[in-house]
Amino acid sequence: MNKRDLVDAISERLGSKKAAAEAVDAILDTIQSTVAKGEKVAITGFGSFEKADRPARTARNPATGNAIDVPATSVPKFKAGADFKNLVAGK
Repeated sequence: MNKRDLVDAISERLGSKKAAAEAVDAILDTIQSTVAKGEKVAITGFGSFEKADRPARTARNPATGNAIDVPATSVPKFKAGADFKNLVAGK
């Protein structure tokens, strides 16, 4: 399912494709901006989104074997909630 499919599925429940698209965009924008600020977004039963910091490290180029310095970076992290895990597991 991509974003368009998600909007279509939500529009069936809301009755308006425009309202569904605005709702999806608002949710995604809010989660992204909140996590980018370093705050955690937790949705009970679904999961939580947070910012994770990766330290600088040395890696190897698999083609040449040369060492490469990889700078520190921040990445988004998602952890599924218990209800979501149970649903996927078929419980």
